[in-house]
Amino acid sequence: MKKYLILGILSLFILSFLFIYQSSRFQDGRLHMVACNVGQGDAIFIRTEGGLDVLIDGGPDDKVLNCLANHMPFWDKTLEVVILTHPDADHLRGLVSVVERYKINYFVTVDIPKTTAVYKLFQSKLKEKNISAKYLFAGDKINFGKSSMTLFWPQKQFFLENSKYAGKGSLGSNDFAIVGKLNYGKFSALLTADAGANILDKFAWNIGKTGALKVPHHGSKTGMSDLFLTSIKPEIAIISVGERNNYGHPAALSLELLKKYNINILRTDLNGEVEVVSDGVKFWLH
Repeated sequence: MKKYLILGILSLFILSFLFIYQSSRFQDGRLHMVACNVGQGDAIFIRTEGGLDVLIDGGPDDKVLNCLANHMPFWDKTLEVVILTHPDADHLRGLVSVVERYKINYFVTVDIPKTTAVYKLFQSKLKEKNISAKYLFAGDKINFGKSSMTLFWPQKQFFLENSKYAGKGSLGSNDFAIVGKLNYGKFSALLTADAGANILDKFAWNIGKTGALKVPHHGSKTGMSDLFLTSIKPEIAIISVGERNNYGHPAALSLELLKKYNINILRTDLNGEVEVVSDGVKFWLH
């Protein structure tokens, strides 16, 4: 009996220590933005200054679960906001596992249905968990307390006129992907999903200066232009990309363009997980 009492007290002590440690670690009053190392795909986790958890895309497999486990307290199984920028598998597949394991309070995506098996599986999981999608457009804002995300794309009129042609002509799902700017005090980060220069140049002038840039389309050669970079003037550029991928990402042209403007480049294939932290005045890499 005494043995079990000692074990019980020890277990309680360990749990109390873990609770205190993780509470202080994950609730520091700062904004954390993490480019998860998920290989050839995108998954961005944000923990707001107020402790809300936001996930943008889920990557190509369940590696995103490791990223969430590393940046959320072990007892926290709720994501306040999940955004699927577009339904390509390298952004979508990991969200199947996320929906199975986490409660999702608010789900945002773009209404570009696909006929792929993974898209159908994801839709069935959403239905099973009674999660309904919200469709937002340029000009809409998602508030996270003192931080927020302002959407710049898709523009509603463009979407209504062209979405029916997605995948049937020159336009693909990338051209309708959600592009948003994360703002917290003086810090901002532009999250571009897989949009290309043909889309980003339409509103680059309206974005304003940006501290961090999530490089569009894994560093594809058609992702950025001089107009785009001179409009937003980022200090750092984060490329979410898989090691030795089959697409040649990031393209030499994109790397040269970033270097031309003296932008600090970070890559998940070389640097692993990239975490940006901000107190609303300045930001730094963790």
